Amino acid sequence: MAKYSRLKVLTTLIETGMVPVFYHADPDVVTNVILACADGGVKCFEFTNRGDQAHEVFREVARRMKTDSRVILGAGSILDPGTAALYIQLGANFIVGPVLNPEIARLCNRRKVPYSPGCGSASEISQAEELGVEICKIFPGGAVGGPGFVKDLLGPMPGRV
Repeated sequence: MAKYSRLKVLTTLIETGMVPVFYHADPDVVTNVILACADGGVKCFEFTNRGDQAHEVFREVARRMKTDSRVILGAGSILDPGTAALYIQLGANFIVGPVLNPEIARLCNRRKVPYSPGCGSASEISQAEELGVEICKIFPGGAVGGPGFVKDLLGPMPGRV
């Protein structure tokens, strides 16, 4: 289970302002990348669910990082609530997805784990807010307009960007 409170994770995400995203099939490589990021001051790290048996790699990395208070570990590329539940059980402190999935939002809310879905429209961002999401991932960033898209949202959605 997650070792940090939802509030601690969200505060750290906001303060850090960036989250490295990485996957490799070798837990040693992943651990070394996370530790290098931590040494550079990065406090949150997203392990992506991309390869065969990725959850097994995550399990080992989470076990290794359990005592390192410098890093908050999350899981990304999560598309369904079953996979979200698995990663939370293995120690993910936040969940990131390329799409907005209401079932994942509800699951994460029940478990008090932040969920950051990929949103590509003002409607998706609004729906995510209604589902309890505090931080949305603009995805795919370039395709939806990048910084211009975010700037355009500031008028009709002040305080949300």
